[in-house]
Amino acid sequence: MSLYTTSSLKAELNERGWRLTPQRETILQVFQNLPKGNHLSAEDLYNELQTDGERISLSTIYRTLKLMARMGILRELELAEGHKHYEINQPYPYYHHHLICVRCNKTIEFKSDSILKIGTKTAQKEGYHLLDCQLSIHAICPTCQRSLMPA
Repeated sequence: MSLYTTSSLKAELNERGWRLTPQRETILQVFQNLPKGNHLSAEDLYNELQTDGERISLSTIYRTLKLMARMGILRELELAEGHKHYEINQPYPYYHHHLICVRCNKTIEFKSDSILKIGTKTAQKEGYHLLDCQLSIHAICPTCQRSLMPA
């Protein structure tokens, strides 16, 4: 279950002088219903919305994703394809990290208390307030390693 609801998003947007548009509500609902471990790029989201009969422009999707990431509702990820992906941002203790194959883009999520402790300690030492802690490890998965080996 997501930390953010339609009413909490509406309240937060209103507090900042913005409003909850039908497009923003639809995009939030897509991320709330996204299976755990799935991530969407702006293009993926656009295609999914088109399939569902929603008519939201790609530029509106980009602006909304950026806004929701700045608000902390979505987590922006740099995955192997070279463009950003997004997922719903879960609060502590749900921080997780990503192991990404640079050839096939397979992504595995994992948790690590030691990474979180290092991030928290570093932020506190410098007087920062930790909002997110994520590590992306770029590697080559076993399947791709086998395909690279000479026969």
